[in-house]
Amino acid sequence: MFHVGGARSALYNWATARQRSGTFVLRIEDTDTARNQPEWIDGIISALAAIGISESDPAFEGPFFQSRNADRHRVAAQELYAAGRAYYCDCAREQIQQRTGSQHLGYDGFCRERGLEQAEGRALRFRTPDEGETVVVDLIRGEPAFPNAAIEDFVIARGDGSPVFLIANVVDDLDEGITEVIRGEEHLSNTPKQQLLWEALGATPPVWAHLPVIVNEKRQKLSKRRDKVALEDYLAEGYLPEAMVNYLMLLGWGPADNVEILPFEELERQFRIEDVNTSPAFFDVKKLSAFNGEYLRALPVDRFIEAAQPWLRAPYATWAPEAYDAKIFEQLAPLAQTRLTVLGEITDYVDWIFLDGVPEDEASWAKAMKPGAEMIIKDTRERYATAPWDAESLKTVLEEVAAVHGLKLGKAQAPVRVAVTGRTVGLPLFESLELLGRERTLGRLDAALVKLDS
Repeated sequence: MFHVGGARSALYNWATARQRSGTFVLRIEDTDTARNQPEWIDGIISALAAIGISESDPAFEGPFFQSRNADRHRVAAQELYAAGRAYYCDCAREQIQQRTGSQHLGYDGFCRERGLEQAEGRALRFRTPDEGETVVVDLIRGEPAFPNAAIEDFVIARGDGSPVFLIANVVDDLDEGITEVIRGEEHLSNTPKQQLLWEALGATPPVWAHLPVIVNEKRQKLSKRRDKVALEDYLAEGYLPEAMVNYLMLLGWGPADNVEILPFEELERQFRIEDVNTSPAFFDVKKLSAFNGEYLRALPVDRFIEAAQPWLRAPYATWAPEAYDAKIFEQLAPLAQTRLTVLGEITDYVDWIFLDGVPEDEASWAKAMKPGAEMIIKDTRERYATAPWDAESLKTVLEEVAAVHGLKLGKAQAPVRVAVTGRTVGLPLFESLELLGRERTLGRLDAALVKLDS
């Protein structure tokens, strides 16, 4: 599944590339066969398309597949060996741990001057400079410096000759003409190693930009094991892609005028990678929901109706397919649109009109059916039997019933709402009753009286 952090990184790359008339490159790093499935690649492409990053856009290139460039990776590794920038090592991990006395220390350079030649089981290690430092030019973090003495002689090809990710990544960047790399800060520790490889291969490293980590409400890094992190999951709940894009763009950056609800075109115009913060970005689901509610309310009603359709069918709908009435929903839609935060909530807002009976919600029943509720329902049912059947008249009748019982309208309508819709919270009651019709409304009030009597 496509992590929301990956989605943010993609959007920042996309905005930067389009601003500068550049190219957004999608590369599938698929050399780990255990984590390489065609459907997962399709998922990445469809998730990018959902947030507006489309293969059909001239600014989009790819997807490129790292596995198809394996020969180039091997050639580059051998070039470094021939130039004396890499050497072969036959040390097993256990031997290194015994010599260093710790499993956490890096490689100790034991094979640096042994002059080993290529052979099965011998890894190829990059010869890190002994002195000086590697300075990373980072558009967000300035110019962090890494002492070369603290960078171990790292492996660039395994004992079977296959290149590791570090050199494959650098070679692919070179071949694809990458000039800027915008990615999460967890990759910053790899950057000095990659930069050394760029320089050793005789090329100028790209400009880097490492984005702040995204954290949850406990300020812990978002984790797929603990948090909801998949973009697809949010879309499946009914968050609009436009709202997701808007919110993700603000995770670490914000417009100068602090106006946050903006279309992507305006966000793209204002965005500058240099203005991204270094502090962790809080993924606030409540704020995301508020954003989504704003976007839902701004939709034309016909587009809202279209967007809601997936949640009006199985597996979300709890009513029989033939019970759904598109014309009824068109009348309910404007009432629901102002109340939703996500489209997935629509099912609970309208199920009562498509079901034969009232949805069961014992908590709502217990809350509304206080002493005196039976008489309110009985009096309302009696008057509704002959009242004009329009929302304003139905409201007037219930106001009269409330006055007889010494109650405000809100208190009097609670048991009626639960008797008819099953829930204490929902769409405007009297417009709902008008659509439900006299016969079905009276039948549900009668059923509530029987339940209260029993």
